[in-house]
Amino acid sequence: MTDSQVVVPEQAGAPDAAAQRAPAADPPAAAPTSTALPGVDPDAAVDTDAILIRLGTNRFAVDLASIAEVGRVPAITRVPGMPGWLSGVANWRGRILPVLDLRPLIGAESSELDGHSRLLVLTSGGVAVGMVVDLVEGTTSLADVAPFPPASAPAGPQLLNGQLPRAEGPIAVLDADAVLRLRDGLPRGRRSA
Repeated sequence: MTDSQVVVPEQAGAPDAAAQRAPAADPPAAAPTSTALPGVDPDAAVDTDAILIRLGTNRFAVDLASIAEVGRVPAITRVPGMPGWLSGVANWRGRILPVLDLRPLIGAESSELDGHSRLLVLTSGGVAVGMVVDLVEGTTSLADVAPFPPASAPAGPQLLNGQLPRAEGPIAVLDADAVLRLRDGLPRGRRSA
């Protein structure tokens, strides 16, 4: 895990040289200081290491260092004979991307994807997989990851790094490398003799 910080820049960029020389008749309207995310106080300083997602009713944190992109769920083509946690494949920037649904592996209730659903594209070492999530909630820090108490380890612990203690309840931390390794367990195409 890395101790990375993402600072949300102000939306106002550096003015051009002509604008710096010309006196302003009226002061410009104040620009918002951050991009609003659901569940995030826009006036708070944000130490961001991860995004918060929902899989079913469960909350998870995913390390930003492993996320290449977050977007709408594209058309997914189901592949016969694959495990239930593989939703199928999608076209992602001209490449075939396996799309995972971790809900069956972690014991979360599966439901139809809707307008709040998103695709997280996870990458590491040239390997990429998509992961469908029910909702992206906001951001958080990974500074205080704690191990699960032995009696309360959730389903799918091989995909988790620990938990984040929070007043509203603990948040499980997904191990992005373990999620990417799921791709290695998929059957390979038949080879001709």
